Amino acid sequence: MTTTTITSSVGAGPPPSRSTTTITAERTYHIIKIPGYSSTLKVGHGQALRTSPFSAGGRTWYISYYPNGGRETNKHCISFFIHLDDDTVNDDVMAQVTFSLLDQHRNPVRSHTITTTLYNFSVPNSSALGFENFIRRDELQRSEYLNDDCFAIAVRLVITEEPSSFTVPPSNMHLDYGDLLSSKEGTDIEFVVRGETFAAHRLVLAARSLVFKAELFRPMEGGTTDVIKIDNMDAQVFKALLVFIYTDTWPEIDQDETTMVQLLVAANKYSLSRLKIMCEDRLCSYIDTSSVVTMLMLADKYQCHGLKKVCFNFLASSRALSLAMKANNFRCLIQGRPTILKDLIYNIVTHQLEIKLSV
Repeated sequence: MTTTTITSSVGAGPPPSRSTTTITAERTYHIIKIPGYSSTLKVGHGQALRTSPFSAGGRTWYISYYPNGGRETNKHCISFFIHLDDDTVNDDVMAQVTFSLLDQHRNPVRSHTITTTLYNFSVPNSSALGFENFIRRDELQRSEYLNDDCFAIAVRLVITEEPSSFTVPPSNMHLDYGDLLSSKEGTDIEFVVRGETFAAHRLVLAARSLVFKAELFRPMEGGTTDVIKIDNMDAQVFKALLVFIYTDTWPEIDQDETTMVQLLVAANKYSLSRLKIMCEDRLCSYIDTSSVVTMLMLADKYQCHGLKKVCFNFLASSRALSLAMKANNFRCLIQGRPTILKDLIYNIVTHQLEIKLSV
């Protein structure tokens, strides 16, 4: 490797950014000037010029510059790399590097500013990190950034340390709220569903559902209602609804198609979009030639876009469509929901065109 030194200077650099996953040990900011650019092109393909070594984070580093690329596949590009130059590394050296082409005012050029991922330099044979295709030579030569046969880049090195003294445990908020529901402590509202009573907390329901908020906190004659009767829902479905509201997790409930449909309808009624999508996902597994029309009408009625898409994709097969058309409710689909039929025809035609174009 050629060892001609490139001019390097240390600057204050841009203000540090915050990170929530790592602890920053040290930051350095180097401006690398390439004077006599045209003469550097005499360096052979795969050969590099390098800066003088510099210290950062208790380690020794240097920058390498490949005027004609580091390998045959990028011989029309300029490459830059940063190298860890320590002979012995006994512990992890984690760092992230940003390479920036600089304009005439020493400001980074946004279109040629690239940041690496967080990288472990201590892994064997992994002591260098950079970009082989940093910029094409012809692009640099046409630009204003090459001035008086000279250009400059900035290299920002951020050395980090992984927190090792403790581990932050995962959130258990859903468990705490689940206990709050099951203990019934502090409950101030009751629901009677098909003869079964469920106690809950107004504030929790209102915080999770705008529908519950409107129902539970609207002005009422004769004071606040403490018992609400629900007749159009199974008790197990309402229980599952409450568990989801308190824990934001999938509740223990029968996984049959009828129950999933009821839970989806309940999620739609109380504007619980995440639970609704979870129900859609499970209902997709029930789609077959005998159920697809029902699923499609359900998806259209409750604006289940994901479920509708899966139904359309299923019916794109001519065999599946032929069998589905024999179902008793297919005529209802045609007569009662012309918009679905129009979308279905469009989907089938589009699918067939895609098949023809791919052949």
